[in-house]
Amino acid sequence: MSSYRDWILLSKLPYLGPRTCRQLVEHLGSPEKVLSASPQVLSRIPGLKGKAVSSITHQIDRIEIDRDLKRIEELGIEVINFKDPRYPVNLKTIFDPPFLLYVSGRLEKQDLDALAIVGTRRLARDLAREGVTVVSGMARGIDTEAHRGALEAGGRTMAVLGCGVDIVYPPENRGLMEEIIKKGAVISEFSLGEEPEAPHFPQRNRIISGLSKGVLVVEAPLKSGALITANFALDQGRDVFAVPGNINSPNSHGTNGLIKEGAKLVESMEDVLEELNFSELAQLKKEKIKDKNLSLFPEEKEIFNRLKDEPSHIDLLVELSRFPASKVGELLMRLQIKSLVRELPGKLFCKI
Repeated sequence: MSSYRDWILLSKLPYLGPRTCRQLVEHLGSPEKVLSASPQVLSRIPGLKGKAVSSITHQIDRIEIDRDLKRIEELGIEVINFKDPRYPVNLKTIFDPPFLLYVSGRLEKQDLDALAIVGTRRLARDLAREGVTVVSGMARGIDTEAHRGALEAGGRTMAVLGCGVDIVYPPENRGLMEEIIKKGAVISEFSLGEEPEAPHFPQRNRIISGLSKGVLVVEAPLKSGALITANFALDQGRDVFAVPGNINSPNSHGTNGLIKEGAKLVESMEDVLEELNFSELAQLKKEKIKDKNLSLFPEEKEIFNRLKDEPSHIDLLVELSRFPASKVGELLMRLQIKSLVRELPGKLFCKI
């Protein structure tokens, strides 16, 4: 408990935002040293204002965190500071990363290959099946659909909240939140017990995009949180993808506008997978293929090893192998059933 007590205490002091807290810890070495520093030492730190100095030296005893510490222990919440090796790599690279993260559930190495989705269940489900971690905000409507799609595929999903992770918002998503905690992670930079307030949500959106390698927007009116997330993504150097919609639908004005401004047009999950470099996903696929390859029959292995990442016509496979066309067709069918090969139009086949 003591390992994160000082981090939480520092984060709750008035007049200290995440950026100032990070600056203080970088300058003095630890939250403990910041909290015990004299006014003279603090006043020498570049850019630190008088109100912040006064807050550290006079407000510490007024901050009550025992309830927070008890709730953290009761709920099994992880408190991850920006220097912790568990801190998400993608998030650490943004301009203003959170000082602290509260995590209910678990973070995994594969979350490096995450995509923020504001959109339909189908695309989220398809991408999750491919091993992509789906990130969204657990809001009513299409955020909820994105999480549900990932869960239906048996994949991972992360929900970023605009309140404490001990608060269910919206209330009707209690069941969904419990499922995400079991199979992914619920994340927030806000202290336990902090209620959802309007200013929290734009702040939350920078984390959604920051955790991800890109943002996919399926529906968005001209003024919406989805566009705020997309703008954060652009500022953070992330790719932005958008699904075109009916020009007469208000819910498509934002997505169509993004495409006009240079967002990548998406019609299927392949459009996203081809564009982004999902390194962890590629490694997992390689290991999966290696494991499955070990269990292939010799005839299946011969056809599989002749396939490349680029599509090959069935006639070429017949020519390269010692099997008749009917046998090659049968072997390709077996490899498709084992999720190792995909058939494309025109009797073309490639490795998955």
